[in-house]
Amino acid sequence: MRASDRVYESLREDILAWRLVPGTVLSEVEQAARLGVSRTPLREGLRRLASDGLAVVGKGRTLVVAELAANDVRHLFELREALETQAARLAARRRRAGVFEDLCARFARADELLTDQDPTRSAYYLLVADLDAAIDAAVDSPYLLRSLQGLRTHVARARRLSRDDTPRLLQAAQEHLLIAQAVLDRDETLAAQATAVHLRRSLATILASLGDRPTSPWPDPPATALGVLT
Repeated sequence: MRASDRVYESLREDILAWRLVPGTVLSEVEQAARLGVSRTPLREGLRRLASDGLAVVGKGRTLVVAELAANDVRHLFELREALETQAARLAARRRRAGVFEDLCARFARADELLTDQDPTRSAYYLLVADLDAAIDAAVDSPYLLRSLQGLRTHVARARRLSRDDTPRLLQAAQEHLLIAQAVLDRDETLAAQATAVHLRRSLATILASLGDRPTSPWPDPPATALGVLT
């Protein structure tokens, strides 16, 4: 791996995991020393972070970790719902059964992953990433996937705001289980509705963690999905 790629991946992971919090100054001198690289690959890595929207120019033209404001999260989730509900429909139409049978079984045991031995919830988020990857593979739509991939970095960052809310993660695991089961059953409508329910509940949790709340609540999802999830 090139030094600039290593810089990018390391800093990106630190930002997504909230080890580098919004507003942190990404000093070239400090980060080059910490990562054991010269200034040239560091600058290339920082440019890629800025291109992703994870770093922005602060005072004195120094890059800082981008803020994650409530309005940014709302806009992100508006786009997520449009794209991910369609992805769920297509996945239900085109899926391979064995992949989603395995995911259903794993989500049914998701409570075993949320333990004090894994305070960062890395095992749980790996399972969620596996569901995302399975849906992506089943969708088989390069244009839709290209749009989804542009969201994933920011989605991963926002998701981690729920990492200390075990009851919410347990509820989210059940929501993911319903999505996986609907895809397995080829139920396109339920897969899309369950995805919408999950996204709206996740948005409410993240806004609460940011000390905010929706100013214009979205309409409730269809009763069929809500009834299954409650």
